[in-house]
Amino acid sequence: MEKLIRIEPSKCIGCKSCELACSFKHRGEFAPSKARIVNAVFVEEAQFITVTCMQCDEPWCLKACPKGAIAKDAATGVVTVDELKCVGCRTCVSACPFGMIKYLPETRKADKCTLCAPDVPECVIFCPTHCLTFSEEDTPLRGKVMRFVQTMKEGQGEV
Repeated sequence: MEKLIRIEPSKCIGCKSCELACSFKHRGEFAPSKARIVNAVFVEEAQFITVTCMQCDEPWCLKACPKGAIAKDAATGVVTVDELKCVGCRTCVSACPFGMIKYLPETRKADKCTLCAPDVPECVIFCPTHCLTFSEEDTPLRGKVMRFVQTMKEGQGEV
C-alpha cells in the first residue's frame, strides 16, 4: 500500500500553514494560491477541510493528457507531471473530478501534488494541529469504522 497524505478534518483550524509550506517549497514564495494543497474550504461555520491530490489508482488526469505528460510511478503511486512534455492545454485540469491539478500561468504548465517525493510532505511537517499525516493507513477512517463496529456490538448485546 502506498503512503498518502491523510486528513483529520476535525483537527483543522484553517491556519493555511500547509498551503504556505507547500508554496514556499515548490514555488519559493509564500502564496497559498500556488500551493498544491487546498485548505479552508468551509464545510460549516468554523470548520475546515484540507484537500490534496489523491494519487488516484487510475488517474483521470493521466488518461486525459494528450501528450503523455502525466505518469504514475508503479512503486510509490505518485502521479507526476513532466514539465518538458506538458503543453499547458489544461485538459488534465478539466479531467480531475477533485480539482487537484492546477494550471500555473507563470509556467504555462500543469502542477499538482507529488507528496514531496521522496521526502515527507512539507504540509505534513508544518501542520501545527497534526490534522495531516503521511501514512499507509487512513487512521481517521479506521477510527470511524471501529466506532461503528463497537456500536453494532453494543446494539447486539456484545461488548
